[in-house]
Amino acid sequence: MAVLDSKGRLFGKVNLLDAGAVLIILSVLGGIFLFPGPSGTLANSDANVEVDLLVLGLKTRNPKKMIKAGEKASFKIRNQPIGEVKIKEVEFLPRTTLAPQADGSVKAVADPREEEKFSVNMIVTLEGKGQMTSNGPVFGGTLIKVGLPVELDGGLYNFKPSVIDIRVPEG
Repeated sequence: MAVLDSKGRLFGKVNLLDAGAVLIILSVLGGIFLFPGPSGTLANSDANVEVDLLVLGLKTRNPKKMIKAGEKASFKIRNQPIGEVKIKEVEFLPRTTLAPQADGSVKAVADPREEEKFSVNMIVTLEGKGQMTSNGPVFGGTLIKVGLPVELDGGLYNFKPSVIDIRVPEG
């Protein structure tokens, strides 16, 4: 009996092309199970992440009634909605201007201009869930970095501050 007959079958029973296809499929499956590659996901762990935002020159009549600690706000990074975050703290920064002194030095004093009483500078601390990766915290699939312009949208406000600090509290 011949090993290969006139129709291309091994020992008259198995087609040579079918046997080759089965060998390729088995070798691929064997490679997947024997050498699975790196395991795990992109995100290492969920963590509470605190983000400080710097708001400069926001024009409003009564900022302390507009944005308060403990409220929820919608958070966007690069125009992509990330979800809701909690406003942990709001720190209002004094409005100052430089005033030259008689001795030639310069001193920061409260801004006396009438139009500047409606301009507010503040640091807003947000708290939310993120994933820690080797590159840093990720909110909603987007890596968050210092200097990144973001958007904060609440019931009475919508403004675009910049990220100035990112912290992952221990514990």
